Amino acid sequence: MTIHDLLLTGGRTIDAGGGHVGRYDVAFRGGRVAAVAPSLPPGSAREVVDVSGHLVTPGLVDLHTHVHPGATYWGVHPDPVAWHTGVTTWVDAGSAGAWGIDALRAAVGSYRVRVPALLNISALGLTGRTGESADLEHVSVGAALDAVARHPGLVVGVKARIDHETVGANGVRPLERAIEVARAAGLPVMAHVAGGPPGPADVLPLLRPGDILTHCASGVAATGSGPVVREAYARGVLLDIGHGAGGFAFDVVEEQLAAGLAPHTVSTDLHARCRYGPVFDLPTTMAKLRAVGMPLEDVVAAATTTPASALRLPGGVGTLAVGAPADVAVFAVDDGPFAVVDAHGQVRQAPERLRNVATYVAGRLLPPALPEPPPPWIPLTEAQRAALDRRDQALRTLLGQPLVGPEGLTEQFSRTRQPPRPRKEG
Repeated sequence: MTIHDLLLTGGRTIDAGGGHVGRYDVAFRGGRVAAVAPSLPPGSAREVVDVSGHLVTPGLVDLHTHVHPGATYWGVHPDPVAWHTGVTTWVDAGSAGAWGIDALRAAVGSYRVRVPALLNISALGLTGRTGESADLEHVSVGAALDAVARHPGLVVGVKARIDHETVGANGVRPLERAIEVARAAGLPVMAHVAGGPPGPADVLPLLRPGDILTHCASGVAATGSGPVVREAYARGVLLDIGHGAGGFAFDVVEEQLAAGLAPHTVSTDLHARCRYGPVFDLPTTMAKLRAVGMPLEDVVAAATTTPASALRLPGGVGTLAVGAPADVAVFAVDDGPFAVVDAHGQVRQAPERLRNVATYVAGRLLPPALPEPPPPWIPLTEAQRAALDRRDQALRTLLGQPLVGPEGLTEQFSRTRQPPRPRKEG
């Protein structure tokens, strides 16, 4: 009998990319998915975990995040968030441009999660809050192509932030250069929209099938469901939520859903300004799409197989297909309703909440990791600061007491010294 390393048994699975929706056991061996079946024998694995009553999904793929803290304005450490949210693949969306991609690659090597990257068309990357493409000297096609060539496997697309603060008087020229790089390299472009001009009406006509518009339900950019959005959607431009600190409005996504323009991907745009709210994490963002009526299976697909396919991530990432990486998330499904809020204070009710209970990367359970404190330049409300103080105090109290009492211990080294046995002669 084949011996697997790990068997998750008894769970309900949603794995649109692998074709497994329903009651399935999942087995892993050598860091890969080895078997998926309605029932697998418990004796076939060294470790068996009963996940009955829980939801099992591929490790979540967040299409829009910002890592690399200490080198960027926006970055966060992924591991302290990943282990309790189920996000095993964090797509860094433009933290580094051509001048900083080597440092990003070194940082990615220290993370437990997978981090493919979108190269910022500005060689400056996101070292500052904004303005990286206001000087076209920083938007070099040649430098970007060189960076892509030097980092195969890391760079999976090109990112261009197109809003008035970022591009200044340059309009859509940074996006045109991003598309030139992407076309030459065979990669997709992700275009960000916010306060214009330029706005969605300027950006969307330039995007090709398979390119991505992030902040697709932005109230600031006023994307809506007008003709330019419908035409782009029809020709294969992908709509990505990209929630962030100001990129998601309930009324906009509701308008788009009513027009048949469901977002293709659900992502957080998680960064140092929104991880404390209104985003918090990807399962919370997924709950917001449930609150506006997207079916659970569609929401899970939009946070697993669809973003992985959009970026052509290798090896079955975002699925539980046999041979795919053994990245898996296990969730308790708490029945609601639960109040959820968008970037502008609008509240809706989610019918359930996915609460992560285990996250595996390459078949290994991610260990707990403490979050870093917010950088001093991040604006926080008094309520957010008070909540962070309460969390810190709770952690101090928990970790400041002995792990177990006397009854939980045993003598490791006896006080009774055993005399040495005499040697046998002869």
